[in-house]
Amino acid sequence: MSIYLLKNATLVNEGNQTKADLLIENERIVKIIYPAEQFEIPEDTILLDYSGKYIFPGVIDDQVHFRDPGLTQKGDLETESRAAVAGGVTSFMDMPNTIPNVLTQEILEEKYQAAVGRSWANYSFYMGTSNNNADEVLKTNSENVCGIKIFLGASTGNMLVDNQQTLEKIFGESKMLIAVHCEDENTIRKNLEEAKAKYGDDIPISEHPLIRSEEACFLSSSFAINLAKKYNTRLHVLHLSTAKEMDLFSNDKPLIEKRITAEVCMHHLWFSEKDYAKKGSFIKWNPAIKKQSDTEGLLRALLEDKIDVVATDHAPHTIEEKENVYTKAASGGPMVQHSLVLLLEMMHQGKLSLEKVVEKMCHAPAQMFHIKERGFIREGYFADLVVVDLNNSWEVMPENIHYKCGWSPLLGQHFQSKVEATFVNGQLVYNKGEFISAGQGKRLFFN
Repeated sequence: MSIYLLKNATLVNEGNQTKADLLIENERIVKIIYPAEQFEIPEDTILLDYSGKYIFPGVIDDQVHFRDPGLTQKGDLETESRAAVAGGVTSFMDMPNTIPNVLTQEILEEKYQAAVGRSWANYSFYMGTSNNNADEVLKTNSENVCGIKIFLGASTGNMLVDNQQTLEKIFGESKMLIAVHCEDENTIRKNLEEAKAKYGDDIPISEHPLIRSEEACFLSSSFAINLAKKYNTRLHVLHLSTAKEMDLFSNDKPLIEKRITAEVCMHHLWFSEKDYAKKGSFIKWNPAIKKQSDTEGLLRALLEDKIDVVATDHAPHTIEEKENVYTKAASGGPMVQHSLVLLLEMMHQGKLSLEKVVEKMCHAPAQMFHIKERGFIREGYFADLVVVDLNNSWEVMPENIHYKCGWSPLLGQHFQSKVEATFVNGQLVYNKGEFISAGQGKRLFFN
C-alpha cells in the first residue's frame, strides 16, 4: 500500500472549509495536518500538491443499477464502477433487479462474491422482494447489507410487490432500512391505456409525465409512509419527482434520528418537462421528469432538509433500447460519472453551497445507512476521497464518457468543475483522466 501526503488543498467537511494536509497510509486517513503543525512525514511518502483544489469525502451513491449479472450488454460492475470513480463516487449501493433477481440469500451472496477484486469503488447490494419471498427477505443481515428494496411500482425488471399481506409482514417485522420505488401501478396502467387509445404505440414522449403522473407518485408515497408509520419501519423513499410529495416529509429531527427519509436524483433536479423536446427518450426515467415547478420544489426541499440525500438511479441502456417508440423505449439513463459535477454546477449557479453539496452526497448517505468509517474526512476513517478543481471547464463528449453504453443525456453539456483525482481505500484509482488502480473497492459494512 502506498503512503500519500495530500498537500495544500481546501478540505470541505462537516460544514466547514479548512486548509490542511492529509496523510494516508494503510487504507486510512492517518493524520489531518493543519497549517504550522509540526509532523514527521514517513519515508517513501508520495507527495501530491493540490494547491487551489478542494478535497471532499468520496461521494456515496445509494441507488444504482450496474446491470451485473445478466444485463451486462448495458453495463457491468467493472465498467460502471470505473465510471463512478471518474466522477468522484467511491461507494455505491446496487439494486436487485438483475438477472437472476436477487430474491434469495444465496443469490445475494453470489452477487457480493462476484464483486470481489472487480469493483473500482466500494459496494453494497440490496436484498430484493417479491410477493412471495418475505421469509427470505427477513433473513437479511443488517451488518453487511445496505437494505431491502421494494418496487411498489413496476420499473426495470419484474419485481412489483402488490400483495398487502407480504408488505405488512416485511414492514412489520424487518429491522432494516426498506428502500421503496413509489408509483401507483393502477394509475399508470389507466393513463397508459388512455394514451395508447389516442396515439397507438408511438406516444409523444411529452406524455410520459402525464402517464407516470404526479397522482401516481403521491398515492404510492403516501401508502408507503402510512405503512411505515403504522409499524415504525425504517423507510427510505427513492427518486422523488414531485413538489406535492414534499408535504409528506419533515425536517423536524436530525437525520440520524429520522425513521422516514427521502432521496432525490440528479436528473429530477437538473431537467424538467421542457427538455423532452430536445432530449426525447434519452431522459425517459421512472418516475418521470415532470414540471419546472417540481424541479424547483425538489431543490427547495433539499435545501430545507426534507430531502436527505442526492443520488443517481444510474441505469444504463443501449442506444438501440432508448431509440424505440415510446411503449418500447427503455426507462433509465447513465448518470454516475456526472452527478457530482452536475450538483457543483448548480453550486456555481448560486442554487446551493459547496458545504451542502458535500452534506447531501457524502455525509448524509453515510449517516442514513450507518456506514462504518466512511463519508467523512476524519482521522482513522477509510481514505475515500475526491479531489476537485472548481475552475477547470470541460465539455461532455463521446471520448470522455466512460459508461459501457457509450452515451449520456448530458452530451454537449459544459461544466465549470472537474474531478481531478479519486482515492478509494487509500489508493489513487483515478488521476487527471487516467485510471490507475483497478479492483480497490471493498464491501461496505454498517452499524
